[in-house]
Amino acid sequence: DQWEKSAGRVRSLARKETMSGKTIVHTDKAPAAVGPYSQAVAVNGMLYLSGQIPLDPATGAMVGGDDVAQQTEQVMKNIQAVLESQNLTFDSIVKTTVLITDMDHFGAVNEVYAKYFTSDPPARACFAVKTLPKNALVEIESIAVYPNSAEPPAKRPNAAL
Repeated sequence: DQWEKSAGRVRSLARKETMSGKTIVHTDKAPAAVGPYSQAVAVNGMLYLSGQIPLDPATGAMVGGDDVAQQTEQVMKNIQAVLESQNLTFDSIVKTTVLITDMDHFGAVNEVYAKYFTSDPPARACFAVKTLPKNALVEIESIAVYPNSAEPPAKRPNAAL
């Protein structure tokens, strides 16, 4: 079917591009991608995390109902899972982009977000958008930097994963 052909093409491209210096990052502790993209890509000492929405990694179900604070909490847990898969923390994040469906949610999202960035928060942009995948109320994408190395842990000798 069409999805199988598309997914096969994406896997093929990922393998090819991985040979050119980028590493596709995946962890079962964060939700699987809901389309033809990767959870994260590591290249040149940076980790680019795809936008996370409030999906439960075990079930794929949305978390939080209409409560944007609960949704944001799940989004942050999903980001944390991807970071931890690379031995990184929220302190490694240098930039985020926050997408919300209503600017009235800005305060509630900020309150949860601030719990994860307790000092030296990253640069950030926040945009109100019409809709998000699966009708989520919030989505956050991130960019992190690997400390003292241009290589992700999978490429460093003796790196623990």
